[in-house]
Amino acid sequence: SEDEGQWCEESGVLASFAFQIKEQKVVVDELSNLKKNRKVYKQQPNSNIFFLVDRTETLSQCKNTLDELKKAHQEMENSEKTKIEK
Repeated sequence: SEDEGQWCEESGVLASFAFQIKEQKVVVDELSNLKKNRKVYKQQPNSNIFFLVDRTETLSQCKNTLDELKKAHQEMENSEKTKIEK
């Protein structure tokens, strides 16, 4: 049915969020545990080019991204619960 297809699609999106959150947690953890004198490089999207970036700034950006992913994931889960209750 159409509802079933939509549910599968949304559960796939939830799984994708869960994966992205795990991935971002690893990045934050790795950056947090780097020695102060280590260099951090960021890959340009869709290329093999890397640029030197500030570790502290990058860690902050990654934490913000993680928070946004968690928030979006929670909102989606809450909307799923609301649909189920109706």
